[in-house]
Amino acid sequence: MLNPKIEKAINDQINAEAYSAYLYLSMSAYFERMNLPGFAKWTYVQYLEETTHSLKFFKYVNERSGSVKIMAIKEPPMEWKSPMHVFEEILKHEQYVTSLINNLVDLSLQEKDHASNNLLQWYVAEQVEEEANASLILGHLKRTGDSKDGLFMLDKELSVRIFNDATGTINPMAAGA
Repeated sequence: MLNPKIEKAINDQINAEAYSAYLYLSMSAYFERMNLPGFAKWTYVQYLEETTHSLKFFKYVNERSGSVKIMAIKEPPMEWKSPMHVFEEILKHEQYVTSLINNLVDLSLQEKDHASNNLLQWYVAEQVEEEANASLILGHLKRTGDSKDGLFMLDKELSVRIFNDATGTINPMAAGA
């Protein structure tokens, strides 16, 4: 049985992950409007990843005989000043999500919920990767400055990203179905 404090906190995190997915989907739409298909694809793949992060928590709550509570998702912004501004916001957002995950880890330790702590370690590692990726792309954007050629090259580089469900939540064979 899932600890009630942990259950509530994970339900809040499911909502936070769903918001993250919506935020990235909105960013993808923004990049489509800007005619930057590589940036649009990168943020769309990020949307898919965030969706699986939410589903991994969803599945865990159900496996522990808890109750998943689906809540309203806050509307994300739709406009940004520039691609660099988007990635500044991405880095800030991922740092915020890291703080949420760290708070969940702290709660799991406080409640001596070792199963939840084990689950959360996957998210801890994932957040290191999320922040590193955002920081890397932001660094590239800062180096390109106002160079349209640099933006074009980065757009082409980002277009090769493919979705890989590292959580195993949407691939029935990976989920053991």
